[in-house]
Formats: sequence, C-alpha cells, structure tokens
Amino acid sequence: GDIKKEQVKWTKLGWQGGFSSPVIDGERFYHIDNSANIAAFDLNTGNQLWLQNLGTIQKASPVFADGKLYVGTENGKFYILKPSATGCEILDQDQLGTEALPEAIIASVAVSNGRVYLVSDAGLYCIGKKTNGATNQTAPVDGIVQVVPTELILKPGEKVNFRARLFDEQGRFIREEPAATWSLDQLQGTITNGQLTIGNDAIQQAGLVKATVGNISGSASVRVFPPLPWSENFDAMAVNSVPPTWVNATLKFKVGEIDGKKVLVKTTEGSSLLSRARAYFGPSDFSNYTVEADINSTLRRRQQGDGGVIAQRYALALYGNSQMLHLEPWQPETARTVSIPFAWKPDTWYRMKLEVQNLPDGKVRARGKVWLASETEPAAWMIERIDPIPNRQGAPGIYGSALSELYFDNIKVYRNN
Repeated sequence: GDIKKEQVKWTKLGWQGGFSSPVIDGERFYHIDNSANIAAFDLNTGNQLWLQNLGTIQKASPVFADGKLYVGTENGKFYILKPSATGCEILDQDQLGTEALPEAIIASVAVSNGRVYLVSDAGLYCIGKKTNGATNQTAPVDGIVQVVPTELILKPGEKVNFRARLFDEQGRFIREEPAATWSLDQLQGTITNGQLTIGNDAIQQAGLVKATVGNISGSASVRVFPPLPWSENFDAMAVNSVPPTWVNATLKFKVGEIDGKKVLVKTTEGSSLLSRARAYFGPSDFSNYTVEADINSTLRRRQQGDGGVIAQRYALALYGNSQMLHLEPWQPETARTVSIPFAWKPDTWYRMKLEVQNLPDGKVRARGKVWLASETEPAAWMIERIDPIPNRQGAPGIYGSALSELYFDNIKVYRNN
C-alpha cells in the first residue's frame, strides 16, 4: 500500500542508489550508488557519516559478515571493508581480470562456514582456508545415514560395493562409516561388508540395501532386470499391488481382477492429475526391441479412455473418443506423429505390437499394429514412421489415460529379429 508521510523515519534526498540493495549492521545503514560510491548513514537520524569510492559502475549489493563488508564492482574490483562510525578502512582489494578487460561482478557474495564465495562473469572464487580443522564426532541420534550409490539398475549375479556416509541432523557430512551393519529388504542376494551380490535367478526384483549405524538407518534402491525376453501376466501379484520394478506406477496403476483373471488396471480414482500416466519397466538405455500387450478399454458416460505401449520413447496409442491409432515420438509434437483411423470397441481385448529399430544411417524406424486378441496376428504393419530426429534408446512402458478404466495384460518385451 501507500507509505504515508508520518510513517517515514527519515529521508535522504539526492542519493542515486539504484541497483544495489542496502545492508544494516545494527547501528549504521550502508548503501552503494550506481557509480560505486558506498556511504554510511546513521540508522536513527539518516545523517551521512562518510563516503568511500570503490569504482565507477555498481550492480552488486554489499554483504555484512564478521564485522566486515564484502562487495565487488562491475569494474572487476573486489573489496573487503572495515566500516566504523567515522570512516571505512579498505582491508583488501583485488582486481579480477585486468583494468582493460575486467571480470564484471554483478552478484553479491555468499558467506558460509568461514568462507566467502564470489562469482564474476568469468568464474567462481572461494576465499578462506583450504581445509577445516579435523574433528572427531560420534554418530548423532537424529542424524542421517546415506547409502551410496543410492539408486541402481543391476543384472542377476552382478556385484556392487556400497558405502555408508554419516551426516548430522543439519545435513553436515561427518565421515564414511566402515562398521555399518548391512541388510537387504525384498532383494534376493547377499551383502557382506557393503558388497552386494545379486542372486542368479533370472527374475525381476526391486528392494533396498540398508545400512545401520547405531540407531539410525539409510537405504539405497535397487532394481534387477534379467536379459530379454520378458513376459508378465500379473497372475503372481496380489490384487491392489503395483509391479515393484515399475517407475511412475504407484497411485496410477494397480493389479485388479476381471472375469476371474488378474490384469493391470489404469485407475480412475483420486486426483485428475493422475488420470493420464506413463509407467516404465526397464533400463533407459534399451534399444532395438519390441513391446506387445493386450489392452481393453471400458466405456463410461460415453467416454472411452486412451492407452498404448511404449518402446524406446515411441508410443503406439489407441485413442478411444476419437477412434484413432497414433504413433508418437513425443505426444505434444503433433507434426512428428503418424495417425490413422481405428475403430476401437470398448470392453474388447485387442493386441498391440510396437517395434522400434535403430537404422544404420542414424535414423529410427518405429512401426506398429493392432488386432483383436482373439484373432491371429496380421502379417502387415498398420502404421510406420522413419524418424530423422530419432530417440535411439529408451525404456519400455505402457500409456494410459483413464477417462474410463483401462486394462492391460500379457505384456511381452523382446529383442527384434
């Protein structure tokens, strides 16, 4: 709102302050004008106490710390000043770059843990001691154990060494802890002194590697994928569960049961922000593979959902309300999308197949087909695109937009022939 005249404690007319913000030390008010003149004003009366020139062009604001002012100018000069009621002592000044070609200082410094961090248009500088004194600290009661590496994708039989890092309750690093107690949660394998060995069974699994120090624990996330081919019919999973190795599936997909058979359901409950989702199940560096799946869309209030399969960042998607089949490198980029009409009946199972292949000339060929799951696969591909701006790797996945419930089943992923 408006500042009324009676609310103003004091005013200083004629002062050309602009870019730089002022700073207060409790007794004095310091400000730099646009010509790099720093002045001190009495905080109670506004009387100017002194004026010190630092250069000719000013953008950065002064920072007050440890009884000193730290400030740089656009002429590339950096100052450490000792202010008082009677004047300003220049404790140190440095020219960054040269006077002919200065490193302009536009930003204010940051002060942390006894060091001053200064950025110019050419570099970042740290002023202070190179190392801090050594201290011995015990594991804090409310501290943090960080397990590194923190997130991994592994293969059956693979080995990885983990480390436990201790931090205090404020997030400050203490040390690496060699005597941590290690354990596995929902992972088939062994861990000894931080070395994890995944079991040799060719199964997908996901779980945690845990490290405990005293009364505090931390964990790393591990997903395990065997070599292709994969297949999933969800029969071994509990109703309302989520495939444990999948990414972006929680609250968006769940295992359900229709007609006495388990399937994966694209849910419609909850926030509308969750109604459309892509879930991924595999390493992001996969290439040259095919994804197949059965899909079934219900009809609710004349609304039919959309769904499809994803391979190497390309999506083969059926759109219910528009009755179209799309082959998309990226959904919002419609100029690169290929589409054809496709009469998609609700409450009917269809089989979708998407093959993506990297070509020798650097392009990518993506092609797909859809047919009634009760019928034989047609020989011809229905839709195809040669992409000159290709996605040459990416994880397999599924896509669902649940205006009404969607069901997925019998998912397969395998290398191209």
